[in-house]
Amino acid sequence: MSYHYDEKIDGPIATHDKATVIAQLRALIPDLQLLHEQEDLRPFECDGLAAYRATPMLVALPHTVDQVETLLKFANAQQIPVVARGAGTGLSGGALPLEKGILLVMARFNRIVEIDPEACTARVQPGVRNLAISQAAAPHGLYYAPDPSSQIACSIGGNVAENAGGVHCLKYGLTVNNILKLEILTIDGERITLGSDALDAPGFDYLALFTGSEGMLGIVTEVTVKLLPKPQSAKVLLASFDDVEKAGAAVAQIIGAGVIPGGLEMMDNLAIRAAEDFIHAGYPVDAAAILLCEVDGVDSDVQEDLACVEALLRAAGATDIRAAKDEAERQRFWAGRKNAFPAVGRISPDYYCMDGTIPRRELPRVLKGIEALSNEYGLQVANVFHAGDGNMHPLILFDANAPGETERAEVLGARILELCVAVGGSITGEHGVGREKINQMCAQFNSDELTFFHSLKAAFDPSGLLNPGKNIPTLHRCAEFGSMHVHHGVLPFPELERF
Repeated sequence: MSYHYDEKIDGPIATHDKATVIAQLRALIPDLQLLHEQEDLRPFECDGLAAYRATPMLVALPHTVDQVETLLKFANAQQIPVVARGAGTGLSGGALPLEKGILLVMARFNRIVEIDPEACTARVQPGVRNLAISQAAAPHGLYYAPDPSSQIACSIGGNVAENAGGVHCLKYGLTVNNILKLEILTIDGERITLGSDALDAPGFDYLALFTGSEGMLGIVTEVTVKLLPKPQSAKVLLASFDDVEKAGAAVAQIIGAGVIPGGLEMMDNLAIRAAEDFIHAGYPVDAAAILLCEVDGVDSDVQEDLACVEALLRAAGATDIRAAKDEAERQRFWAGRKNAFPAVGRISPDYYCMDGTIPRRELPRVLKGIEALSNEYGLQVANVFHAGDGNMHPLILFDANAPGETERAEVLGARILELCVAVGGSITGEHGVGREKINQMCAQFNSDELTFFHSLKAAFDPSGLLNPGKNIPTLHRCAEFGSMHVHHGVLPFPELERF
């Protein structure tokens, strides 16, 4: 075994003979499917962020926990990096493979083990699609609340890794708020249960620690999720505005009035026109922005909240307010929002999706800042976001075949995320850091905080074999990044040598 420096992980990585690794794994786990030919590996070279690509040494497709346990023990002994992958819908390069590593694809763990209508829970394997949980629970009048836009395809294991949310997370929370228990495997093959079937497990909250850890602490083999009764009533208002900043201000006014909508989403004109052309949701294509506001619960409360929200929207300057006349129209309104990403993909050769979060009160200021940055870099930006919790998804439109546009899009994206941090927000809300935002972690956290993150990872994964080079930057990387980013005369990480 030899080691070489790998720029992608900013550290050493062991070099192995591929044929030897395959032979050893086949001897250890005869019924494990391995892919190793170039044409078989290519479909796994990226996740939903196609700007970053790499071909793994090999792909493993296990279907039992014993297989995963044996594979992890082997990888740990041989010092081979392992990257876990669910459905591959992630948007931050979190499942980007390593050329000297194993890509562990959990797609065959796709069984719904149990639906317990009395306890309002479901036990599922990590490869189960998000939407499939609600479909299985529907006969019992139950559903799973987190609903990312990719819910028809994304897996619950990936949702746990990224702490995914969705358009209804304002009221019902993120993945971490909707799971009770995880079964995981560590890199040395130890089986651990995090959480419990009870509402509150004793001891430290390792469940919250693991959720959102992006495959860096362990591999999920089973998830117990909470199920909720379907609301008695759900109504949606579609409000049009002639100014994006007015729509942003309306969001804070709604929350400030004490109304907690089931969903509160915003789209600007570019996103509106793209979604309407694709879905025919009934959006007003001449509006500068729209707000979708859903209130749910018992019918009497819904009617009261609707009246309150409508009055607030009018006071904020809405030019038109429409209530969905039936369930079919309500679904169309949401379909337009949930399909905004592919809709934008129809009007631009490529797009780059950001995932910053900001305090709600800063929405007007940040939207104005994004517009200024868009003009500065000469690239259009379509704004689509979870307005209620300040989770923004600016979509930067570009053409990867045009010289320099990809680089401009990446720099513009970084500037938008740094703007989010500057107003008291974060570089990510639900898509994760992955490979994409690792440099921006240097802008958000100081060296002491990053050192603590590395120590925490080392407690679970001492050799750093699980998804290396993602999520947590090395201090060396931040020193290099910081050397090019002096803000107000302050050099980030001044105690570190510049290379």
